[in-house]
Amino acid sequence: MTRRPYRLVRVLSSALAAGTLLATAACSDDDGGTDGSRVSGVTASQAAGQRQTPSPTTTLTTDRARTALITEADIEDDWTQVQDTEAENWHDSLLIGRVDVSDFLTAKAQAADCRRLLDSLFDDDLLGRPSGASELRGFEQGDSRLLYQVASYQRTDPQDSLNWMANLPEKCDQFTVTDGGEQRTVQVVETSLPGVGDAREGLRVTVRGTTGGTPATLTLDLAAVRVGDDAITVAAGGLDGDEDDSVEQAVRLGTQRLKDVLAGRTPSPNPGEVQ
Repeated sequence: MTRRPYRLVRVLSSALAAGTLLATAACSDDDGGTDGSRVSGVTASQAAGQRQTPSPTTTLTTDRARTALITEADIEDDWTQVQDTEAENWHDSLLIGRVDVSDFLTAKAQAADCRRLLDSLFDDDLLGRPSGASELRGFEQGDSRLLYQVASYQRTDPQDSLNWMANLPEKCDQFTVTDGGEQRTVQVVETSLPGVGDAREGLRVTVRGTTGGTPATLTLDLAAVRVGDDAITVAAGGLDGDEDDSVEQAVRLGTQRLKDVLAGRTPSPNPGEVQ
């Protein structure tokens, strides 16, 4: 299978909503337990200076990244795995548009962060472009989509991107996107994740607007978990509503799969077990 190495998670609203699928463009601005999503005892602003030292692990190769991907058995409900080529081409036009800088107190600075969020969702680089191996797998359930990625960031620092994600609920709590004369309202809130990995962040992004002249609401649940210099990224949702339960399941079992692979173990086909 041929794959661009830097592809990250893409999410698609219902293919039944005609006119929402586009193959190009991204948003732009002319002016321009569980501990939740934090490392226990370390705030987002402190994370860069107090980054945990990862345990020694093997290098994440393409084959190992593929082995670390979750399967249908690792997520709840009735998700069905799709062909890799199909998942790689999922896009959502509701994420396209110009961010209105007038919504922000610090204008261009905050607008740039919100624009980066929408661009990264459309372009599949939520944690930045992977510097090493990267593998993606997609699932569908009704009109919802779930994309899951395992990637290596050996020559970059995924913690920087996690810190950026942690500030988005404050910087981008609500803003407006304009595209073709239509306005959409975007809201970003923090979500809690299982306390797995070395660091983690969870977000819910809600986009309210129209598609084909019909009111539509796109809800995306996002999660990123760092394990050393490697990370898993999950994005799930669509026009049907939230998929937070499936995201939590994918995060919990997917992180364990990655840890097993990095420790030289073979993940079990039965969730939660190790061969």
